[in-house]
Amino acid sequence: MKQYKTDEGLLNYLETKNVIIKNRKFALKKLEKYTYYSIVNSYKYNFKDSNNNYFHNVSFEEIYALYDFDKNLKLIMLKYALEVESFIKSLISNHISNVYGIKAYLNINNLDSKANLIVRKRLIDKINEVINHNYGIHLAITHYKDNYGFIPPFVLTKILTFGVISSYYGLLKQSDRQIIAKKFKISDVLLKQILRCLTNIRNICAHNDRLFCYRDKYTLKFKEIDANYVAKDNLTNLYMMIKAMQIILDKRQYNSLVKSIEKEINKLDNKLNSIDIKSILRIMGYPNVYI
Repeated sequence: MKQYKTDEGLLNYLETKNVIIKNRKFALKKLEKYTYYSIVNSYKYNFKDSNNNYFHNVSFEEIYALYDFDKNLKLIMLKYALEVESFIKSLISNHISNVYGIKAYLNINNLDSKANLIVRKRLIDKINEVINHNYGIHLAITHYKDNYGFIPPFVLTKILTFGVISSYYGLLKQSDRQIIAKKFKISDVLLKQILRCLTNIRNICAHNDRLFCYRDKYTLKFKEIDANYVAKDNLTNLYMMIKAMQIILDKRQYNSLVKSIEKEINKLDNKLNSIDIKSILRIMGYPNVYI
């Protein structure tokens, strides 16, 4: 497919590849709303063999079901990633306010002296860049800048992205990181890893990339969470991050997260025909006990 095709043409093309279109009206509506690329090109590989041929009896509806599953999965994970983000921001702002005060906390000497100086300077520059960008736009930033000449931590953290706040945590002095990590009864190293990986998941959700097959080069010391888990590779997967959320979320929130995901898995299972739900769970990183 090197040239433009209408949605009708794209469905015709799929049929030449032996993909069944059970409900053409349904398929056209979904292509119009979400695009062929987002649905088919992004999820078709789970319905193909090693020779790049579709499995027997694959339907467009199945491919869309996987797309829809992943879309709902992103909404669920984003919801709880935002909960974690809010909590972490609160813990960090309260801690640094208490230790360094609400005015001079952005001094580079308040960061980990063992960290690369350029990296530390880059973080401070980035934070000041965010402050300057929001001046005149964000009411609280403008108010404190005009009236006091500085931005207190509890105001600043509200405008920092999850990525920046995760980097900030990672560059705090180890003693500060440990105090915050104790809240979750884990090491500061593990919390740093969780926040970094969760930042990437949050970005996947926000930018509508594929989530169910998530793999992260940032290693998660998952043995500290589940000593019996055997990873299929050295990368962090989605199952590992779901379990990691149990550490940071309260019990009610975590149970709600798990139930929401299980509901989506069951919905997908009922819509699959040419492949088994187990193949999707394996990609997500679920251990055999769940499969």
